[in-house]
Amino acid sequence: MPAAFGKCYDPTGTRFGVPTYPWRYAPKGLETRRQLRARGLRPGGQPVAAQVLRPRYRRGPLVAYLYRLDRAKPVRAMTAAKHAALARANRARRTCPQCRQDAGYVIPTSLGTCVTCAYPEEQRAA
Repeated sequence: MPAAFGKCYDPTGTRFGVPTYPWRYAPKGLETRRQLRARGLRPGGQPVAAQVLRPRYRRGPLVAYLYRLDRAKPVRAMTAAKHAALARANRARRTCPQCRQDAGYVIPTSLGTCVTCAYPEEQRAA
């Protein structure tokens, strides 16, 4: 048994405050948010039931919180208003604040404008 296994194994929760298992050794019936979402479920307000730790060198361990599958609720359906709000938000992320054109891609926050406005000299040369 690897030494990392022993550092991450705490099924009673005495060391970490919540039951803890090594990566890929969680018991049946406990899943991460992504695993729940793949099944069309969400945690639904339930508290974290356990956690999975994956040791990493030079940094702290990678943590994934686990939720009980039997308490999970179905994902709420997207309403027309939510769909319209999401479309407006994505359109705003694609619109350049300088030239007010739809760039066709999400404007990088590092530039703050579309590539054409950020580098006009290079656009003239091409």
